[in-house]
Amino acid sequence: MKIAHLLVVGWACLLSMGANAQWQWIDKDNKKVFSDQAPPPEVPDKNILRRPGAGSSRPNFSPPPASPEAAAAPDPRVAASGANKPTGVDKELEEKTRKAEEAEKAKKAAEAQKLAQARTENCGRARQAKATFDSGIRVARLNAQGEREIMDDKARAAEQERLQSVISSDCK
Repeated sequence: MKIAHLLVVGWACLLSMGANAQWQWIDKDNKKVFSDQAPPPEVPDKNILRRPGAGSSRPNFSPPPASPEAAAAPDPRVAASGANKPTGVDKELEEKTRKAEEAEKAKKAAEAQKLAQARTENCGRARQAKATFDSGIRVARLNAQGEREIMDDKARAAEQERLQSVISSDCK
């Protein structure tokens, strides 16, 4: 039983070690900020109070100051590439992005095809029903109680008008 308690206390101590891997700095409003990510580049080094490791340093995104003669001579690597292409582009990321875009296009195409097929089926049904109503035969419907009722001329005209609107919208 005591071993279990010791293990729980040990795990709690190990889990709290993640708090040591935090950055601490003072922001522009003179407030202390605690984070697991490095401070933004605009925070000066003097305002960084704690870093997560002894040997770690803040990443430097700005290029080192160039001497006047280095500024006059163009970089041969840039001249050889011809254009300002981003370097270090992850080809796997490009491939995943391309595949995701293709999958999205395929999904949209499948939806459009399904919609077109449904419209074609609706068009066929509406034309068949319109032909039935135009033939003049008696048509019966079921009412709310489940009884058959023969449609009168007014109901037939309304149904023919509805079918014509379906045909005009779906049969293009």
